Amino acid sequence: MAFHLKKSVVLVGMMGSGKTSVGRTLARALDVPFVDSDHEIETASSYQIPELFQRFGEVYFREKETQVLLRLLQDEPRIIATGGGAYMNQSNQVNISKFGIAVWLNAELNLLWARVKGSKNRPLLHTDDPYQTLSEINKTRAKIYAQAPIHVAAHSYHSPKETARDVVRALVKRPDVLERVNDNGNGSS
Repeated sequence: MAFHLKKSVVLVGMMGSGKTSVGRTLARALDVPFVDSDHEIETASSYQIPELFQRFGEVYFREKETQVLLRLLQDEPRIIATGGGAYMNQSNQVNISKFGIAVWLNAELNLLWARVKGSKNRPLLHTDDPYQTLSEINKTRAKIYAQAPIHVAAHSYHSPKETARDVVRALVKRPDVLERVNDNGNGSS
């Protein structure tokens, strides 16, 4: 089965929820471009994310994040993996809603911790108790992520391919976002 993506799908959620790996897999399944907004920020600024935080602070980083995300959303429909804090910004929520659709990859805290513990590339976790910090960030952000129109659970026992399949199942319920097409290119219901 082939698909036609009508607007960009923006994966939101906590660090470690699988946005990048699921996003790449989803883009391949839908035959559309994939982009990671953090990678685009690094390319545009010539700094790694931890360096941006250290040199210029989180406020500067969030401004750049908003600029890059808006540019990506205004391009052809694609799959966009965002940084964990991108959806906390009201402007980003408005832009995502205007030009695409947000999909929350919702993962349990223990899965997030298993994926991010020991990482040097998570500036917000450079604290005395990174697990507690992650827990607090997750608790605060979950309320905002829950505003995304589509929620997909990210499980430890699912591969990125299985989670991407769950995202496709959710997206096909939204014909304004994703349409199945038959072999001659016409939409099917």
